[in-house]
Amino acid sequence: MTALDLNSPVAVVGTGTMGQGIAQVALVAGHFVRLYDAVPGRAREAADAIGARLDRLVEKDRLTASDRDAARTRLVPAEHLTDLADCALVVEAVLERLDVKQQLFRELEDVVDEDCLLATNTSSLSVTAVAGALRNPGRVVGLHFFNPAPLLPLVEVVSGFATDVSSATRAYETARAWGKTPVACADTPGFIVNRIARPFYAEAFAVHEAQGAEPATIDAVLRESGGFKMGAFELTDLIGQDVNESVTHSVWRAFFQDVRFTPSLAQQRLVESGRLGRKSGQGWYDYTDGAERDEPHTAEPAQPPAYVVAEGDLGPASELLALIRETGIQVREDEEDHGTRLVMPSGGQLALADGQTSVEFRDVVYFDLALDYRRATRIALSASQDTSQQTLAEAVGLFQALGKDVSVIGDVPGMIVARTVARIVDLAHDAVAKGVATEEDIDTAMRLGVNYPLGPFEWSRRLGRNWAYALLDDLHMRDPSGRYAPSLALYRHAYASDKREGSTS
Repeated sequence: MTALDLNSPVAVVGTGTMGQGIAQVALVAGHFVRLYDAVPGRAREAADAIGARLDRLVEKDRLTASDRDAARTRLVPAEHLTDLADCALVVEAVLERLDVKQQLFRELEDVVDEDCLLATNTSSLSVTAVAGALRNPGRVVGLHFFNPAPLLPLVEVVSGFATDVSSATRAYETARAWGKTPVACADTPGFIVNRIARPFYAEAFAVHEAQGAEPATIDAVLRESGGFKMGAFELTDLIGQDVNESVTHSVWRAFFQDVRFTPSLAQQRLVESGRLGRKSGQGWYDYTDGAERDEPHTAEPAQPPAYVVAEGDLGPASELLALIRETGIQVREDEEDHGTRLVMPSGGQLALADGQTSVEFRDVVYFDLALDYRRATRIALSASQDTSQQTLAEAVGLFQALGKDVSVIGDVPGMIVARTVARIVDLAHDAVAKGVATEEDIDTAMRLGVNYPLGPFEWSRRLGRNWAYALLDDLHMRDPSGRYAPSLALYRHAYASDKREGSTS
């Protein structure tokens, strides 16, 4: 099955931001495009707005004047649904309500040919349910573009329970012909991106609610240590707290209130207070004129230790040993110990976040996971009230000697980056095991859809097959609500690795 022929007209119903963006994508790809909106005059306004954006593309040398002029001739506002009768594909981007979408497609069934592909751009509704009201649900497919559609490359191609393979394949190939990067997925709550991305927000909010750190510090650690482009608090302020919370509630309800997707009470209070983020002037942060920028907690300068003793290779943080040596700090190796810790001159220990807490041990400081310890500009440390101040100071001084800003947070098991990545990896393995999408498509979706530095399976391979399972298992022991219980898929993944390596544990 191939992509739609360029001579086949494409229709977009709904002329808001997403509808206009999708229409522009199809138009620039070379299709004749019909715009329809139930509100009289809206389609004409949308066509004018798209024309203005094409003008800007010409000004930026991203489109030739002749291509713009040709595109304008292919763009036609439609006054009636019957004007879409000869279209080979109709994409709806109307109100995110099941009854509205079903009614639209029922009306379209009486207008378009039997081989016309019907696509919904829904981000939160079931494609199966949208198609369920139609005589021929097999031709309905999800085409979930990301905003802004002309710029973001990802398109989730969603097959409902009744979607014909030929329909999904044609939609996939058409999206690719339009210059997009399509990924195929089953009709599951949140599809790929909105399902697997939930922990990025949820764990940041949980650390804040537990008084582990304030938003500016958590955001800085996610960016400067985790390698994420934006932190969870600033990103949800940009998206809109109401929008982000609505998606979270939708996924949570669709999974029958699965505790792994539980919404944040703190975010709910933010929405209830009208603090919706940038669009309202205040969210987690204050965007009003003259407001001071919130700064992350950064530790005062401290003396580095003269030496450290390495017990083991530090696992995913093994590159730290080379960095420490480069500063001139002596690294003594304990060849008989197979742990993953550094021992300070004080006798205290420095360990990579593993899902345990500092208060459980005599004198331990935890440090957070980093995407790249050499390039990271900030490291988070976690200590309890019983941790020796000398040990904490030595840990702070050590990372400062490596050129890092240091943020000391509360005694939070799994810290910030580590618990976030572990939960994302777990949900990704669970999604593959349940036939939602392939590993490759999930990695592609998370890199392109939400700009993650690595896909979940790329993280998993880098960190080791057992890393995420071990961390979540420890977290689950400390919070037995089920939120951190590793999935059966992740357990199988970790156990298979141990079995191949001859483990009997």
